[in-house]
Amino acid sequence: MSFTYEDIINRKVSGTYSYDERAAILYALGIGFGSTPLHHDDLSFVYEKHLRTVPTMAGLFSVPSNLLAGVDFRMVVHAGQWLTLHQELPPKGNLFIESRVVEALDKGKEIGAIIFVETKTTLKDSGSPLSTAVSSIIARGDGGFGAPDQRPPYTHHALPSRDADRCLEIKTRPDQSIIYRLSGDLNPLHCDPEFAKMVGFTNPIMHGMCTYGICCRAIIEHLCLFDPAKIRQFDGRFSAPAYPGETLILDLWIDHEIISYRCRLKERDVTIIDNGKCVLST
Repeated sequence: MSFTYEDIINRKVSGTYSYDERAAILYALGIGFGSTPLHHDDLSFVYEKHLRTVPTMAGLFSVPSNLLAGVDFRMVVHAGQWLTLHQELPPKGNLFIESRVVEALDKGKEIGAIIFVETKTTLKDSGSPLSTAVSSIIARGDGGFGAPDQRPPYTHHALPSRDADRCLEIKTRPDQSIIYRLSGDLNPLHCDPEFAKMVGFTNPIMHGMCTYGICCRAIIEHLCLFDPAKIRQFDGRFSAPAYPGETLILDLWIDHEIISYRCRLKERDVTIIDNGKCVLST
């Protein structure tokens, strides 16, 4: 640990970020769009003609920075994601981005630090708000830095107590994480078998943000008639990793514009995304 509470809580960074149709298509391929290329609605996410952009791609928007300098990234786990869409993501964009550390919780040396980072994105030319994303990470090697006793600034959604209204089965591809990593997260944990074994996994694991995107894809397909503009909010808590090729079971609770969701594995009795919440436009 090489930061103090006073140091990290005041960190801010801003800059520009651009993406094009190729990046939007690559992201869509990484979460499984394009598997039925003769289906017009599926094709609209992977073909530049009338291209639609997946909302959860906004979780990737960032600028190079030292916002989390001092954090031991070998011990970092992505714990949760909250995403608000202020408008539909365009198929390409020039963006202005502002990121800041919202809070840092000290859970002690055995558990580590929980750090919340907020990223606000606007369209560069107009200044129109595009998205607000909050990520929480558990920095397992950075506890004990002396933060005051604080409550989490964001909490996770409580799932309904009744049985799920719908359950969707989604088979992932063996090369899912190899495709997804090309959208920006090049951590060898997701493609290098030797590295994965070195850090305690039997094989490379899928990105949490990949399974998060797959859940969004399924809701777009089955509840939004392939219209991504219907999604205004998409949150989730990452509770365990999945391996590429495993089968996801997506449990959905439908309460008007509020969709609660949980993602678990068919092959193993493991929940990989819990406390999910999707808000649709009315």
